[in-house]
Amino acid sequence: MLAGMDNLTITVGDVTRTLPTVRVGNLGRVPLVEFIGDSELTKAAAQAMLPLIPDGTELLLSVVTNALPLVHELSDRSGLPYVVARKKRRTYMQDPLIQQVPSMTLGVGETLWLDGPHAERLRGKQVAVVQDVVASGGTAQALSRLVDRAGGQVSGYLAAFKQGETELPLHYLQDLPRRL
Repeated sequence: MLAGMDNLTITVGDVTRTLPTVRVGNLGRVPLVEFIGDSELTKAAAQAMLPLIPDGTELLLSVVTNALPLVHELSDRSGLPYVVARKKRRTYMQDPLIQQVPSMTLGVGETLWLDGPHAERLRGKQVAVVQDVVASGGTAQALSRLVDRAGGQVSGYLAAFKQGETELPLHYLQDLPRRL
C-alpha cells in the first residue's frame, strides 16, 4: 500500500486502485473504498474472500450500502444465498426487525431494518456477516443482533478491509490506515 496525502493505492488480486481520501468528522482523512460501479475490484475482492467464508455457512448477510455488489458477487461465486438489511424503512416491509447502530466512524447513529420475510430466512441458519470495510465493528455487531433475534447463528464476520481496531473475530483481506 502506498499512501499520499490525497490518495492510497491498494491491490486486491491483480487489480490495483488508487483510492481518494475524504475528511470524516474528527478522524481526519480516510481512504474511500467504492465497490459500487467498480465490477473489476468487486470481482477480485469476492474471489479473494471465498476462502474466508467459515465452514458450515448457509447464508450471507449484509447492508444495502457499498457492500451490496460485494455480497452479491460473493453469493454468485460461493453459491450461498444472501439477505440484506436496509438503512431506511420501506413501505412494503412486513413486521421488520429494527436494530440501532451506534456509528463510531461517522459519529451519527443509524438504524437497520430487516424485512420480516427476510428475517425468516435466517431462522436456524449459520450466517456470515459481510461488509466492505469494518472500522469499529458497530454495524457488524448490529447485524449480529439481527441474526440472533431472527433465530439464526453467526458463523463469522468477513470484510474486504479492516480500518482501525475491532474486538470482532474478523476475517479480512487487508488493513487500511485509520487516517492519513
